Amino acid sequence: MLYPIYVHKDGNSAYGAVFPDFPGCFTASDELQDLPRAAQEAVEAHFGSDNDPIPAPSAPDDWIDDPEYQGGFWLLVDIDLSRVRSRAVRLNISLPENLVRRIDHCARLRGQSRSAFLAKAAEREILEPARLPATIDQD
Repeated sequence: MLYPIYVHKDGNSAYGAVFPDFPGCFTASDELQDLPRAAQEAVEAHFGSDNDPIPAPSAPDDWIDDPEYQGGFWLLVDIDLSRVRSRAVRLNISLPENLVRRIDHCARLRGQSRSAFLAKAAEREILEPARLPATIDQD
């Protein structure tokens, strides 16, 4: 999920970043291009040992007038929430045999397990905007 981080840099210092959506979560990096990786690691450490709900992402516009976030700039970072709380849950599902064969084939080509392939496909489907049929008001 794309979360905003507020980035600031003072003189000869590293790039510092804070997550307005996760109070107390911050990170830093000497190179700007390394901030997304550092941000992922910071979120994993921040939420790794508790069961508090992970807030939905806000937008930078929600914070634009906040005096704490002045003089720097905003980045949107893609945080893989499956790596934050990765406790696996065993499922028992039924699928057509030919679909399972195709899933296994594609997973093998990607170097993934069946579970990892299905989890990634489910994440993609969940994050994709719903393709619902248009409704017609019938008054």
